[in-house]
Amino acid sequence: MRLLLVEDEPEMAANLNAALVNHGIVVDWVSTLQVAEEAVAERLHDAVLLDRKLPDGDGLSFITYLRRKRPGVPVIVLSALDSSTDRVAGLDVGADDYLGKPFSVDELMARLRAVLRRGPDMAQGEAKVGNLVFDLVSREARVAGASLALRRRELLVLEALMRRSGRTVVRTVLEEAVFGFNDEIQSNSLDAHVSRLRKKLADGQSSAEIHAIRGIGYLIKERQ
Repeated sequence: MRLLLVEDEPEMAANLNAALVNHGIVVDWVSTLQVAEEAVAERLHDAVLLDRKLPDGDGLSFITYLRRKRPGVPVIVLSALDSSTDRVAGLDVGADDYLGKPFSVDELMARLRAVLRRGPDMAQGEAKVGNLVFDLVSREARVAGASLALRRRELLVLEALMRRSGRTVVRTVLEEAVFGFNDEIQSNSLDAHVSRLRKKLADGQSSAEIHAIRGIGYLIKERQ
């Protein structure tokens, strides 16, 4: 999962980024509405976390833009403006949720899971390939019912492949799902994560296999 965080307070952004990364999420942090609009145009993010009092305007003005460009992307407003009037204004303009500062990361994660459950991409709830099941809400992988322990990047690779199971996923799409704007990407970084993921699937007796499509990307499908 990849989130766009629009927040102008560096300490708040850094703390939130660290907490979300610990939940296996790629976070792209921007501090102005102008840069947020540029980021949304790249169509990379599964959800948006949005502050209000930003240097170039009220974050609520961004929601109208977002709804026009990416109508299905959930947005949660995170703001110190937390009166009943503020929350109603945020929800009326199109926010999927509104959380007053300060808040706990656990509550934010719960609300994030809730809004993602309502999104069109989560309609199926689970993605399955052979005996491998990926829960699209809890983002847990299971092989024949047994939980599969994966590191953050491995989880992100698997999520991107499972969402597109049966189709070849080009390298650029995988890299966009796994790495943020500020990550340094070595030429073999993606391949190294895929290699470790393959080994864990094999060790876990999964019937799902990841195939390299030379010069294009990767494909996950059930072993024949």
